[in-house]
Amino acid sequence: MILRISRTGANTVLFGVLLMLLGDFLFSLNDAMGKWLVASFSVGQVLVIRSLGSFLILAPIIARKGPHSLFRVERVSLQILRVILTTGDVAFFYAAVAYLPLADVMTFYMAGPIYVAALSHFFLGETIGWRRWLAVILGFVGVVIALRPSTAMLSWPSIFGLIGSLCFALTLILGRRLRQTSDATLVTWQTVGALVTGLLLGAGHWHAMSVLDFLAMLALGIVAGSAHMMITRALKLAPASLLAPLQYSLLLWAIVLGYVFFDELPDSQILAGSVIIVLAGLFIFHRKNMVETTSRADVPPDGH
Repeated sequence: MILRISRTGANTVLFGVLLMLLGDFLFSLNDAMGKWLVASFSVGQVLVIRSLGSFLILAPIIARKGPHSLFRVERVSLQILRVILTTGDVAFFYAAVAYLPLADVMTFYMAGPIYVAALSHFFLGETIGWRRWLAVILGFVGVVIALRPSTAMLSWPSIFGLIGSLCFALTLILGRRLRQTSDATLVTWQTVGALVTGLLLGAGHWHAMSVLDFLAMLALGIVAGSAHMMITRALKLAPASLLAPLQYSLLLWAIVLGYVFFDELPDSQILAGSVIIVLAGLFIFHRKNMVETTSRADVPPDGH
């Protein structure tokens, strides 16, 4: 009986790991699709139709729980701030990938856990030892290398990527503060925020689109919504400390998809910065797991 339970538990964890990897792949596919679409359509237009696609995934969940559940939330001011940040995350990401290779932008976002470790000390009062502070500093060095220490690092696309990754990190921190709010409610409100922002940004910048273009934008939201559900489920089946490092598969997929679809390959500076960022992030996860339990909020709950 004990052996059977052990095997069942191991299979459950393995299923959680597989769901996490598949969810990360879908998020990477979502990012590549977004880059392809913003090359022909405004960020606002993509956000609007992408949001409609996300609602196709969210609608059954909202119907099951009841629309009134969306208004039973904790700390309304933080909920509003989170919606603003998640919308900024997505909008700045698309604005950046319209001009930069996918792997370049994803490198900025892979620094999210490093920003979280640094900001958690100030916003959440978490104690961070000198080893993690050293990893944070090294992670920032990796970001600077990826930004290219020259006048190019002040280019708007790079700034968009950097601001978007900071919005992403702050969203993760707010996720810790809003743990009592269900994932479906959080995602629904951030989707509403993206829809409203898209309508504002898209005003006057709406282009005619084919049926294929429209379906591709809808698919963008469906893919992102499906990925979110997979990762949410994975976090219930396997320890977050085991799943957290798997997020770096996003960078690998960004390189692969960037080459396959856009004939892009990261240069030596991006690769060097990526290696430093990933190693620093993995060390932070390792130290956090040794000192305390890694929380679900340490694993990105949603993607672009």
